[in-house]
Amino acid sequence: MTEDNRKAHRVRFEHKHIVSIMGVDGTWRRSCILIDASASGAKLEVEGSTDPLKAQEFFLVLSSTGLAFRRCELIWVDGSHVGVQFVTAKTKA
Repeated sequence: MTEDNRKAHRVRFEHKHIVSIMGVDGTWRRSCILIDASASGAKLEVEGSTDPLKAQEFFLVLSSTGLAFRRCELIWVDGSHVGVQFVTAKTKA
């Protein structure tokens, strides 16, 4: 997906913002870098294998305490980069 296809305005981070993704069931976790984000989704650079992302849904953990997080749905994978959409009550309906 190119940036021109994005519906929401994205904010790109100048410095690395380290976050993690975690399985909804808590059985796996990967460190990643938050490259950009919008109200509806984000682009991440994942460290290690992207195989667990085949689960399609997972949490994007934004804080070290785990108190700030968003439930995500995998939209695309390009090598170590992934695009996610934040899951809301509207997107699940």
